Order: sequence, then structure tokens, then C-alpha cells
Amino acid sequence: MDHFGIVDGELHAEQVPLGRIAREVGTPVYVYSRATLSRHAKVFREALSALPKVHIAFAVKSNPNLAVLRLLAREGYGADVVSEGEMNRALAAGMRPEDVVFSGVGKTRIELVAALRAGIGQFNLESEEEGVELAELASDMGVRATCTLRVNPDVDAKTHAKISTGKAENKFGVAYDRAAGIYARLSALPGLEMRGLAVHIGSQITDLEPSRQAFLKMGALMGDLRAQGHNVTHMDLGGGLGVPYKAGDNLPTPADYGRLVSEVAQDWDVTLMFEPGRVITGNSGVLVTEVVRVKQGTGNPWIVVDAAMNDLARPAMYDAWHDFAAVNPTGEAMVANIVGPICESSDTFAMGRDIDAVKAGDLAVFRTAGAYGATMANTYNSRALVPEVMVDGEKWAIVASRIEPAAILAAEQVPDWLD
Repeated sequence: MDHFGIVDGELHAEQVPLGRIAREVGTPVYVYSRATLSRHAKVFREALSALPKVHIAFAVKSNPNLAVLRLLAREGYGADVVSEGEMNRALAAGMRPEDVVFSGVGKTRIELVAALRAGIGQFNLESEEEGVELAELASDMGVRATCTLRVNPDVDAKTHAKISTGKAENKFGVAYDRAAGIYARLSALPGLEMRGLAVHIGSQITDLEPSRQAFLKMGALMGDLRAQGHNVTHMDLGGGLGVPYKAGDNLPTPADYGRLVSEVAQDWDVTLMFEPGRVITGNSGVLVTEVVRVKQGTGNPWIVVDAAMNDLARPAMYDAWHDFAAVNPTGEAMVANIVGPICESSDTFAMGRDIDAVKAGDLAVFRTAGAYGATMANTYNSRALVPEVMVDGEKWAIVASRIEPAAILAAEQVPDWLD
């Protein structure tokens, strides 16, 4: 469920007509619904209410906007971060350091030191080498780093290959059959406090069976570690729960996920940790765009919009689907190809799509754009960096300004020896 709907013939975000935002801010522009974000945060937390000990850390990479993070901090969420920049955003938004989990396969020495100084709650170690380095840094600073070991369970999440993270050939975590030995060696290092295990098999998961398989393997590994005398008090089950991108899609709900975890983990006696991202923010946002022109093709017409692959990269990167809808639908329909203005054939949002009929000057939206949208935007073709807006009932505000090409140009310099 989201809070975008037609009112008096125009698509609104909550009580604000999208046309008003487009006129005042320009297009393309991301628009988020506060009510949708809050609702999804509550629904996910309630889905886990049967579990005795839970920690939820929002996956900042899915939407790092400061206003989004502040809202989720008020909902009691911590943060799952994968860079020092994301950590600083989470802390600036009011998330407590002890509620921050630092994930990621390539944490640098500088980032490890910064996270230790910030006093974050947990490092998810991706390798034995990383653990050894962190132990040395922590010892030098006179502190102990609280850690879990991320394990690769070699389970196929049945998602897109580029967002699968739990198969043996993926770069994340340590091999399942080597995990017990690595955990034992890291537990002996003076700078580390090893307290558990972590797993994350992929993003946009639409079938819970792979998650069940991964969780069962992690439970067995936990049992082996405990039998060897090791401390395991936390189990980080990651995130990745998918959202419906196509109208009519039927996906597992947070309640379905919560029941699965309860069935698998009921006897584990650990604090269960979760890192939801897309399931919180995906349906909370749309990308508003204007139709530049309708170009006749050899088959279907080309709808050229002013949003492009630099604003919304998912279709070009993953062949991802985003529903396309007119802001002022007439009830008429057409079959068309939807493309952006960038000089790449991959700047294509849809081919042969049944859509609302639109013409030059009309406004439209790409739906379910609140996750992995603005955060992946760039300035290719020297285009502006897309702005972001948040709506709350009748109120709305710009929460990230458009960064114009002139500002980007001003940050560059020509060396004297080229004058």
C-alpha cells in the first residue's frame, strides 16, 4: 500500500497534487510520501513482534536521504551502512551509534578507524583478513570491536544475478565450510568481541524458500560453534525482502517473512537482527517526469521523457520494471516505448508497454522509485543531479536540492600547464 492516488483527475502524493510540485521544483524530481514510509516501518516491525529479541537496522544504501533517515530514526530504526559516508548520514539523522551495523566487503582502514571512534554497535566482518586488521586497529586504540562473521551459505536467492549475494561465486562473506575455523581464530584475537553470525543472500527476494534454506544452514552453523564453546548471542539475517513493481504482483509480505523467521529461529536464543531497505522505501516514492515529445517509430511510438538512466538507473542496469502512469490520466491508453534523452541505447525504461496515453508536455511518474532511485543517480551527459521532495499530508518540502551542471562544473579545475 502507498499514499499515491488520483484526486479530482490528478495523481497526488498524499494531499499534494504532483503537478504543483513539478511546477515549483521542475522535473525530473523524486517525491516521497511520509505516511507510506511510516506505515511500512511499522508494518515490518509488527511482523517481527512475536520474536523475543529483535534489532532492525535500515539498509541506508536503498535510500540515504537525510529526511528519510530522520523519519526512520524516529520510528526506532538503526542503520545498516556500507561506507563511512553512510555511517555519518545515519548519525547525522539521529540514529544511535550503538544501533549502527557496518557491513560491506571493502571497508578501508580509514573507515574502520572512523567507525571505531564513532562507537558503532557492530561490524559485519566479510573476511578473516578484515577481522585481523580490525583487531589490530581496535587494540591500538584500546577498545574492542563487536563483530559478527558474515557467511556465504551458497544459496541461490532466485533474484537478478547482479543483486544476488549468497551464492558461492559472489564476493560477499566467507565460505560456509570455512566459517567455523575462521570464527574460532577471530574469537581468539584480543581486539575483537565475536558475538554472532550474519547472512544476506540477495535483494528483491520474491520467494521465501531460499531464505528458509539459508537460515537453516546458519542455525546449524551456530549450533556447531556453540558446541565448540564459542559465544553466539546475535544472528543477523540481513534483508532483501522484495516489493511489487508491477501492478498485481503477489509477493511474500513482511508478515509471511516474520512467520518464517519464527518457525526457523524459535529455539535459537539470540538477538535477531534485520536489515530491511527496499521493503521500507520502495513504494514510498515516485519519479515525476515530463514528456519531451512523442516520436514516431517504425513500430510503436517513442515516448521521450526528461528523466533518464542517470536519474533512475535500475531499468538500464537490471532490466527492471517500473510502472509508468500519467499524472492526469484521460482514460485513454496506448502502446509505446519509453526512453530518456541520454545518448545510450540502454537509456530505455520500457519497450512495447501498455500505458496511459500521453503527449508532449504531459507529466507522468515511474512508480515504486523510493529505493535504489535517487541514491544511484549520477550526472552522466553533464545532466543535473535529480532533486528529492518529501510530502506529509498537505505539506511538502525539498529534502535534496537539484545540483545543476554549473555547480558541478565549478568544482573542476584546469591545471596551469594546460593554459
